[in-house]
Amino acid sequence: MDLSTLCLVHGILEERGIRRAAALANRPASSASAALRRVEAALSVPLVRRDGQALVPTLEAEARLPQLGEIARATSALAALGEGRNATSAISLAALARFAAAARTGSINAAAKSLGLGQPQLTRQLSKLEASLGCTLLDRSAKGISCTAAGLEALALAERIAAAWDALSAASAERFRRSAATWRLGTVIPFGHESEIAAMLARLAVEWRAARPRQPLFLSSTTADELVSGLKNRRFDLILLDTDRYPAEFDGRLIGRSQLALAGPRHLDRSQDFAALLHSHPIAVPSPRSGLRQMTDRFLEATLSSAERARLTLVEVDSIPVIINLVLDHGHLSILPEHSVANISPPPTLLPLDAAYQQSLSLVWPRDALSRQAADTIIALLSRP
Repeated sequence: MDLSTLCLVHGILEERGIRRAAALANRPASSASAALRRVEAALSVPLVRRDGQALVPTLEAEARLPQLGEIARATSALAALGEGRNATSAISLAALARFAAAARTGSINAAAKSLGLGQPQLTRQLSKLEASLGCTLLDRSAKGISCTAAGLEALALAERIAAAWDALSAASAERFRRSAATWRLGTVIPFGHESEIAAMLARLAVEWRAARPRQPLFLSSTTADELVSGLKNRRFDLILLDTDRYPAEFDGRLIGRSQLALAGPRHLDRSQDFAALLHSHPIAVPSPRSGLRQMTDRFLEATLSSAERARLTLVEVDSIPVIINLVLDHGHLSILPEHSVANISPPPTLLPLDAAYQQSLSLVWPRDALSRQAADTIIALLSRP
């Protein structure tokens, strides 16, 4: 790992964008993007997520910003020691560690032995570091080596950088240790604490702990598209989708189905047919990334002509609790699982849809033996009465 890479990533997180950070560092955007991938791989954590066109630091990144900032500041001070103000890109963390070992030992030969290097190799590396910085760091003599004034400053900065990187690495090592024992289940977003999915997941968490006490189960809820993406990049080990369709590269099992209903305010006029109701009320829908939205679109296409659908008032909200409040308190309609919202007291008006419109729940996992074992455990636990 080199200083330029770490400083670029710090810039990306500070500027909330790869191109802006690359421009400030006078580097190609491709270099900044590659730097981000290298640091994410080294730390074993995602550092950014996309929010439209912007990059937003993850919570993991926010926690690591102080250490990355410390490295960036120390790197800037290191570059200012000599004339090689833009040459810190060639300096690796290993080179700084070897310089610190030599400076502390007072002997290149002794430092080389402690590092498992040949004395000529270490001498060349120290000379290259001095050339990169544009200043002399060590005075050589028959008695050994000693730090110049610039060398003493460089030593303090090198140790600041090493301490910051050690803190970053230690946090990631602990995270990796926990992650290695943890199974990560991504799920669709429950409709509320009283919904069937929320109750099912709470029961699963308790029963999994009893069945596999040494392997914690981590639950994370998001949209269908993000669940599939997370399974592909191994952010999730298994996913629970609100659809019976999933990529052919994975294995899966249907867990259950829920009948869908047109939900409306409690005073909804039941005498009107679906078409009339849809045209006389705004319709709250989740984003197209959800399985529920896909089923909603199927219902609208089957119920209304293309011209009629063009006249609908659709309100897209990627939050089921907000959608339910729009239905209950603001005169909206929405397609929702009947049993999940029937538990609300008092419930909204529910007009059941045809049996063809159901919310399916599918457990999906990669095609490998360990994932299959975890899937079998989850299926068995969910099948208990």
